[in-house]
Amino acid sequence: MNASPLRTPSDSSIQASNLTQFAHAVGIQPPDFSAMHRWSIDHRPEFWKRVWSFTEIRGDCGLRTVIDPHLFPGARWFPDARLNFAENLLRYKHEPQALVSKDQSGERTAMSFAELAEKTSRFANHLRNQGVGPGDTVAAWLPNVSEAVVGMLGTASLGAVWTSVSPDFGVAAVVDRLGQIHPKVLLACNRYRYNGREFNIRRKVEQVQQAVPSIRSVVWLEDSERCSFARIWDEQPRSIDCPQLPFNHPLYILYSSGTTGKPKCIVHGAGGSLIQHLKEHQLHVDLRRGDCVFFFTTTGWMMWNWLVSALASGSAVVLFDGSPFHPHPGRLIDLIDSEGITVFGAGAKYFASIQREGLAPIETHDLASLRTILSTGSPLSQESFRYCYRSFKPDAQLASISGGTDLISCFVLGNPWQPVFEGEIQGPGLGMDVDVVDDGCNSIDDAKGELVCRKSFPSTPLRFVNDPDDRKFRGAYFDRFEATWAHGDFCERVSRTGGYVIHGRSDAVLNPGGVRIGTAEIYRQVETIPEIVDCVCVGQDWQGDTRVILFVVVEPETRLDSELVARIRMRIRENATPRHVPSKVLEVPDVPRTRSGKIAELAVRDVIHGRAAVNTAALSNPESLDAYANLEELTS
Repeated sequence: MNASPLRTPSDSSIQASNLTQFAHAVGIQPPDFSAMHRWSIDHRPEFWKRVWSFTEIRGDCGLRTVIDPHLFPGARWFPDARLNFAENLLRYKHEPQALVSKDQSGERTAMSFAELAEKTSRFANHLRNQGVGPGDTVAAWLPNVSEAVVGMLGTASLGAVWTSVSPDFGVAAVVDRLGQIHPKVLLACNRYRYNGREFNIRRKVEQVQQAVPSIRSVVWLEDSERCSFARIWDEQPRSIDCPQLPFNHPLYILYSSGTTGKPKCIVHGAGGSLIQHLKEHQLHVDLRRGDCVFFFTTTGWMMWNWLVSALASGSAVVLFDGSPFHPHPGRLIDLIDSEGITVFGAGAKYFASIQREGLAPIETHDLASLRTILSTGSPLSQESFRYCYRSFKPDAQLASISGGTDLISCFVLGNPWQPVFEGEIQGPGLGMDVDVVDDGCNSIDDAKGELVCRKSFPSTPLRFVNDPDDRKFRGAYFDRFEATWAHGDFCERVSRTGGYVIHGRSDAVLNPGGVRIGTAEIYRQVETIPEIVDCVCVGQDWQGDTRVILFVVVEPETRLDSELVARIRMRIRENATPRHVPSKVLEVPDVPRTRSGKIAELAVRDVIHGRAAVNTAALSNPESLDAYANLEELTS
């Protein structure tokens, strides 16, 4: 890692930050983030109560902040609190802009907070007339459009539970999810557009409706002979009735990737989701009233839920539906200037892609509004860090963040006080007792281990669906270490900077000669080679050991010849270790990915060993796995 920071925050930006205001309120001297984090862990009940007050959550926090804080799992946060999630996201009635929605064609629609509240009231009234009430489930199979946000808020305002999947999901993948949770109402579209093409899914929606008998009615996105959003907008509005519900009242059902079997249905609570998102948005991202936030996501990724919560800080949310590279690679960058985006986010793969395309936004765009760049989904490479500061905006904060669907938030992320170092996530989340441990659960620095959380936090899932004794829930997070959360991130804490480096998934770790290697360590090097478009690395069982196999996708006019293979190996050897050098480098036409863009390493590993990949419906391109089967090159 480079010893010099890529960015050091100015004294004025530190002093102006929300985190500094919060620190003064609790008696911590800025900008000592280590002290701030330590206080938030040593005084967790006080910390979370202060977050409630600082972020001005609407509701009654009650007398008790937590019951049994030492239990993990088992602690009960804000047991006496009452609130309504939708009410908190709709409270800035006088802000002129709440939602901006742009589609593939460039068509723009905008909505003020007052308009959003009115449409939410109409939709909530429609759901009420359909018999939807507290605890019922409403599902959406929708693109990233404003109607999805209205649907979620209307659902939450009633105390019903919201779940969503994106329209690129196939019938089997949707039924795998909705068939477990029994929604009463389905929100769906006739068609969606991507990369200049239109896809009609009307028949698929009807197949899902037949396969999930709990669905009583469908609300269609487009005008239709049947019930549609357009018809609901014509209904008489009524004031929103937002019942005050318990802190742990269910709000969302999210899904595990499903690459190792039928997806787990993870139930998240309204209070935990709200307070955690407000903490991250205001104290870590430094989000303010009047800001404009964008993250490239679909409705099927937890980043959609995270993004929409920005409304609770009085910020406008920009939604984009379509390919980020159509009709040209700078499509999303254009939004920064046209919408005055202050916080811009996308998956790590996006930044690698626009770098490969040769985009230099600093030369082609104004970017005056941009303050923060966010990246997640997979580890952001060192080269992408350098690219963002060289070609994007040198004075912006680049915050790589990492957490997951499991906690609907982050374990490690950025903050406005610390410098940004190449390849590192700045620090732990406040109130999150994050650690990196060895196999004995002993804390380690400057060495690779398991990322864990040692103490409870408010956005711990309430439960899994169809898991009455919590066996699956405990097995997912607490099987490896007693009373310590671990969900499979292979990580390193850097003692010199306090930063974190994610090296990949623990279950995809390579182990040649008994040395544990994270796949991200190899990807970081391969991504710096211009001829390589994409890659996936797995371990192959070989002669009683494991050997490293690297599959690469090359540029259209490039051949994977011996010279390029030698260059790949040399780059890895020089910048990692000889242990990282792959035994085989093979060309493939595509890399399998989940629908949220994560590389499906376990599926590739299964296929090269002659095993059937589990639940390929969870992949966005399952046909790509065919190229990895029965390879002659892997027999010698």
